[in-house]
Amino acid sequence: MSRRHAQNLETVWLDSLPEEAVPAVEAALQRVCRSVALFLDEPTDTWRVEGVREEGAKEDDLTAALALASLMTGLDLQPQRQPVESEGWLARTAQAFPEQEIGGRVLIRPTHLPDRRVHGRTVLKLDAGLAFGSGEHASTRGCLIAFEGVSRRMRPLPKDQLRLLDLGAGSGILAMAAAKALHRRVLATDIEPWSVRVAEQNAAMNGLKPLLRAVLADGWKAPVVARGSYDLVFANILARPLCAMAQDLARHLRPGGTAILAGLLGTQANMVMAAHRRGGLRLERRLNFGPWTTLVLRKPGKAPSAA
Repeated sequence: MSRRHAQNLETVWLDSLPEEAVPAVEAALQRVCRSVALFLDEPTDTWRVEGVREEGAKEDDLTAALALASLMTGLDLQPQRQPVESEGWLARTAQAFPEQEIGGRVLIRPTHLPDRRVHGRTVLKLDAGLAFGSGEHASTRGCLIAFEGVSRRMRPLPKDQLRLLDLGAGSGILAMAAAKALHRRVLATDIEPWSVRVAEQNAAMNGLKPLLRAVLADGWKAPVVARGSYDLVFANILARPLCAMAQDLARHLRPGGTAILAGLLGTQANMVMAAHRRGGLRLERRLNFGPWTTLVLRKPGKAPSAA
């Protein structure tokens, strides 16, 4: 989005949502919005999900996504809208998006801040105007923190014995973290063309274009995904799609391989774990961040050793 060619923006939001409806509504707004945020109203214990988009953009997509979310949640989801001034929103977004240290290894640096030397951390640059997938969401943070421990056992593997996949890559932040930390190629997929373009742009901005391949794909249905087997799979999506894809994930994960799953609430964790246990995967670690949970699962068997 160019500051010299300001566009009319609007805020789209739904409020008074029960916790279990948040993931579906968030996913619906992410289909059309450049930025999506969640707010808990503690007195009522309900949630507000809010996004910012170009005024009227992808209205049909928004209607369809919220209709699907309504079916999933049993709620009549009707969004509210309000115009916002483009330049002011960009300035507020930049001001509200400082550098973020995530766990002990990753630093997220927005493009409006100057580069500085940082020792001992993987630095990823992201545009504050593309806040979705910027690392602020608890699910993304959970995946990055979980990856810290997983990456240590993967470092010794030779290049031809380590395959990495990021399903539902969004901005590509998880794929970039893996590519930069392990110096290995990562396949990043998403069902949204806009997300694929953003992931490609972010990879280029971080000097990772040779290591990150972003493609349009619907989960394991795409041949480019299904013909591979993987040592590490990120899947930061939603609980029900995770359950639906559990058997495919188990089949394509190599012996000793790891899956990092997120986008689910703590109340949904047992359902997701049960679906993956039926595929033979075992829970290695569970991380909780507020209402959100990240699961680290392993496939039994011995991973390939370094040559």
